[in-house]
Amino acid sequence: MYKNHIIGVVVPAYNEEKLIAQTINAMPDFVDKIIIVDDASSDRTSPIVQDIAITNNKVILISHEKNRGVGSAISTGYIWCRDNNVDIAVCMDGDGQMDPADMPSLLDPVVNNQTDFAKGNRLFTGEAWKKIPRIRYSGNAALSFMTKIASGYWHVTDSQTGYTALNKKGLHLLPIENIYPRYGRPNDFLVTLNIYNMRVKDVPVKPVYGIGEKSGIRLSRDIFRIFFLIIRLFFRRMFQKYIIRDFHPLILFYTFGAFLLLLDIPLVIRLVYHRIIDGRIPPITALTVVFVTIMGFQSILFAMLFDMEANKDLRGDISYLEQKH
Repeated sequence: MYKNHIIGVVVPAYNEEKLIAQTINAMPDFVDKIIIVDDASSDRTSPIVQDIAITNNKVILISHEKNRGVGSAISTGYIWCRDNNVDIAVCMDGDGQMDPADMPSLLDPVVNNQTDFAKGNRLFTGEAWKKIPRIRYSGNAALSFMTKIASGYWHVTDSQTGYTALNKKGLHLLPIENIYPRYGRPNDFLVTLNIYNMRVKDVPVKPVYGIGEKSGIRLSRDIFRIFFLIIRLFFRRMFQKYIIRDFHPLILFYTFGAFLLLLDIPLVIRLVYHRIIDGRIPPITALTVVFVTIMGFQSILFAMLFDMEANKDLRGDISYLEQKH
């Protein structure tokens, strides 16, 4: 137990025979249950875990018959934690890229009721730029910026990290059976947390790379999938949170801004046409384009400010991070 709280660590694993034993053996002593969810691995991941479970009664192995994706593996682990009275469910990948020494930092704000969901942030320190491969760092930064807008957690960065801690309230309130199954799961889960008004806190964690891990993400394919997923998630949150659950005028500002910017497209085309064909720009057309563009962006910025204000209480108490730095 950790400060009188039962801790379960969910470890989604797919073809992690090289590092799964190291991940399990490095777990802190205060962890009560280690739930390994083998997502139909084709290597020796399950036999290795079974051998460890013979001498370590903390280890629970759950095997999927078919590969369902990392999100589904986490969902399975969360359901086990919910049904077995776990107080805090930590999520840690099976590839050794998450330092167990950082777990108390994730648990403390949850235990102290500062937040409902603590997530690791590898980008707080200068180590991230040195350790994380440049293309992955850049992709993470771009997706994190988009996720701020889509999720409503404007204070959150490193949206793609999977090192998290969820309290019992979240385990019982959230639709954990419906976690997005594939890559993009962290972005989808943040949106779900916001729809249910759960507090989220970033906690500094150390980036771990170069230990023999192999990423399953193919940037050329997955980053575009996640990009379009985040756009869909934005509209889902707007609809669920600000129309269905409680109407908010920011919807009108977003709609009006988007309408003006779409209206701006034919006006810009007409402007370019006159410049190329006639060699001049009609003053009235130029002024209209400038006015519509400014009004469009201004409306969207107002909507973002309204969104920040509506979600400011979901930051939780920031004193914990101030103490760490």
